[in-house]
Amino acid sequence: MRSATGDIEPSQPLGGATLVPAAPFNQVTFDRRELKRILDLYGRKVAAGEWRDYAIDFLKDRAVFSVFRRSSEVPLYRIEKQPRLARRQGAYSVISATGLIVRRGHELDRVLRAIDRSQLTVVN
Repeated sequence: MRSATGDIEPSQPLGGATLVPAAPFNQVTFDRRELKRILDLYGRKVAAGEWRDYAIDFLKDRAVFSVFRRSSEVPLYRIEKQPRLARRQGAYSVISATGLIVRRGHELDRVLRAIDRSQLTVVN
C-alpha cells in the first residue's frame, strides 16, 4: 500500500522487492590458494607442537594471519598481505613477535619458507 505521499507503508510487505545491501566494505582478504598454503603450514606446526592458535584479520589495507604459541601471548609470527606494496617490495611479508620483518616478497611460498623449517634438508 502506498500512502498519500506515494511512499510505501513500513508495515506492509514489499511485494517481491528485494532489499539492496549497503555498499560493500572494501577489505583485503586471502584467496583460497593463499589460505590453503598458510593453513597447511599451520597444520604441520601444530602437529609438531610448535603452534597452538591463530587469528585472521581482514582490514581495509591488509589481511593478517597471526600465529600464537598460546592464545594469551602476542603472536609469534604475522603473515601479512598488503596489495599496495605488490609492485614495490612484494605484497606478502612475515613479521616476528618483535616487529622485525623476517621476509618480504612477491610470492607467498617463498615468504613462508622463512618460517617453514620442515622443508629445509641438510645436504652433504
